[in-house]
Amino acid sequence: MNKLKATAEYVLRALKNAGADHAQCSVSSGKKEEFNIDAGEFSLLRSVFNSGVSMKVLKDGKMGQTFINSLEEQDIDAAALECVQSAEASVPDESYCIASLTENADFEDGTTHPDRDVFFDRVREFLADIGKEFPSIMVEQIIAEYTEGISVLANTNGVLYTQKNANYSVGAMYSAHNGDESTSFNSFGIDYTDPDQRIMDMGDSREMFARCEAELGMRPLEGKFEGVALFAPGCLDSMLSTVLDNFCSDSVIVEGTSPWKNAIGTKVADESFTLRVISHDDRVVCGERVTDDGYISEDFDIIKDGILQDFCLSEYAARKTGLTRAPSTSGCIGVTPGKIMLAELIDSIEKGILVCRFSGGEPATNGDFSGVAKNSFYIENGRIAHPVSETMISGNLAAMLKNVVGISEEVSCDGTCVLPYVAFGGITVSGG
Repeated sequence: MNKLKATAEYVLRALKNAGADHAQCSVSSGKKEEFNIDAGEFSLLRSVFNSGVSMKVLKDGKMGQTFINSLEEQDIDAAALECVQSAEASVPDESYCIASLTENADFEDGTTHPDRDVFFDRVREFLADIGKEFPSIMVEQIIAEYTEGISVLANTNGVLYTQKNANYSVGAMYSAHNGDESTSFNSFGIDYTDPDQRIMDMGDSREMFARCEAELGMRPLEGKFEGVALFAPGCLDSMLSTVLDNFCSDSVIVEGTSPWKNAIGTKVADESFTLRVISHDDRVVCGERVTDDGYISEDFDIIKDGILQDFCLSEYAARKTGLTRAPSTSGCIGVTPGKIMLAELIDSIEKGILVCRFSGGEPATNGDFSGVAKNSFYIENGRIAHPVSETMISGNLAAMLKNVVGISEEVSCDGTCVLPYVAFGGITVSGG
């Protein structure tokens, strides 16, 4: 850690010597130990070491940025000169800034003493558990990693943060097979810190594998109707990330294209719906401690009881628009669970679809979306009727959030997000 601090000090001197008025840098070093399993056989074992420096400078109201994969002084000197030159060639903007000094701190999260043998055995056990409990599942690939990283963020305002974290992660790609019949592929991923935990017991792995086996016998959905889309947690994550990108991010707020651009303090969702950034939640593994801008990260509400509380703005976008900088730049999100069990929620749906994976293009500016529901099931008269082959669903993201039919009491946590099942009405479902 002391070596990285010394490197950060050197970077700031190099940037000032190159002509920067103000400068900020992030110096990082880490390693990743990885092994892969392909078609049931161990196919890769490697250790990867990485290091790098990101630089940002302000000069005459202009900004320049660069990144290098080296901690060598001669490379830093060359990059510092390049960074300042890029600032000189840019356009001035009074909203450019670097983080102001608040309170410096050191952070450490995760497990920094890995047990490689136990990790290896747990992954092998996971593969055996899948074969025993779900014999129709074919695991195409497992990627298992232990990642450890150290970073230092410093600037010429006196800011100095250090962070050290480490965790395990396991990801699997799989499908179900029965003779010549097979399902679409799906994926499972989990981040965690305790190597003694059985992987099959984490997240919603059993539900996902069981649901994949249940997809065998899928058939096309006939006709077209407007009904309820019940999003499984993993799919809900991607949908909500799309909502935030299209309605709350820097570009859409600065450019004024967001439907929510003037909606702070107004109702944008059903009153049962609360969406938070939760990087400090105990269930989140190695969450953000320092924002991308260089401030101590804090959890915050984006939507609370249906009311829009805040956008996800960087300091630049906040200064540009006169709005508030988001307390966190983390992608770790959580939705407050409901008070109804998933089975009861399904029982309340007359006609709809359980969406476990969604594949679609970029939504329109107004939030209109359309795409294919994969690994999904038709719901009729309060029960899951049958799995469906690829079926189109469409709707509007803003309208969808205002039409929440129900939220499950059960939640899923993959080490990054904590999400329930959420059912939205007014979705158009189109069969073949």
